[in-house]
Amino acid sequence: MAGDPWLAKYDSTCRLAQDIVENIHERNRQQRTGGNPSKFNVTIRSSLQRLQEQINQLKDSLLRNLSTRQITQLEADRHQNMLDDLLTRERQLQTSLKKDGTEPEVMRTSLISTDPKTDLTNPWLMEEPEETRGLDFSEIKHQQQMIIQEQDAGLDALVTVIARQKQMGRDIGNELDEQNEIIDDLTHLVDKTDSRIQNETRRVKLVDKKSTSWGMLVVIVLLLVAIVVVAVWPKG
Repeated sequence: MAGDPWLAKYDSTCRLAQDIVENIHERNRQQRTGGNPSKFNVTIRSSLQRLQEQINQLKDSLLRNLSTRQITQLEADRHQNMLDDLLTRERQLQTSLKKDGTEPEVMRTSLISTDPKTDLTNPWLMEEPEETRGLDFSEIKHQQQMIIQEQDAGLDALVTVIARQKQMGRDIGNELDEQNEIIDDLTHLVDKTDSRIQNETRRVKLVDKKSTSWGMLVVIVLLLVAIVVVAVWPKG
């Protein structure tokens, strides 16, 4: 990411490694021309010590960022690959420092580029992909930054998709909760309605029973009245 302190530290360490390469080249030139290479050896040793310290700081920072979940596993793997490349450079520089400079051009070639005359392969670019072959440090750095930006854009897009799906899941969950509440209300209403229907049915049966009893009573009364009328009616 644009403001990643780890990447800024990595760039600074790469520049230090490049400075060491130039100092080794200058030391070897001094040895060839009969100059004084000793001061360069002191500078190179001091720079190599700082390089090792910065690499260790990068390693500790990477482990800390991963353990505190400040970066994803994918980013951690990518940073680890970059760190491994730095470690390889540091070992190559340590080896170059121990050489006496009797083959300065070979050393220079082995550290910076591929020389078709000596047929030596750059040890910094062993198993190098075609995309970076023949590029200088600034071009490789720019290419790595572009790759990182593309990967970050992909991660941002993935985060956006995941966030959208998460929000959809929440919306679906809320809708299910609302539907469950509606179903509960309908169940309660059905139970209440059923209870009222049962009560009204009992009342209807009771009224029907009373109506039947009163009807029979009216018939009996009418029969009695008829009998009395017939009995008291004067015979012609």
